[in-house]
Amino acid sequence: MPQDAAGWEQYSRLVLQQLESLSTGIEALRQELQDVKNQLTELKAREDRVQDIKVWKEKMDEVTSPSQIKILVDEVEDLKLFKTKAVTIFMVVQFAMGTAIALMGYF
Repeated sequence: MPQDAAGWEQYSRLVLQQLESLSTGIEALRQELQDVKNQLTELKAREDRVQDIKVWKEKMDEVTSPSQIKILVDEVEDLKLFKTKAVTIFMVVQFAMGTAIALMGYF
């Protein structure tokens, strides 16, 4: 019987060691699972931001495209140049008219 008791005691230690090993492994798996959950949460947040940017871009594309904006900028520059030329020509014509009126007053 003492031999059976010693065998049982040795067997129970082996079982306890295995249980402790399994417990450690399970704890490591829980930690890894928590890390994966955290990474998944971060990815979902990034995906949400990407979706927001996509929605914003679609709204902007409905309003105008980059090529249309370039065309509008060019047209505004052309209008500014036209305005400058028109004002300059108007001033030259006014000066000429004033000079003509002044010369008519002397004759």
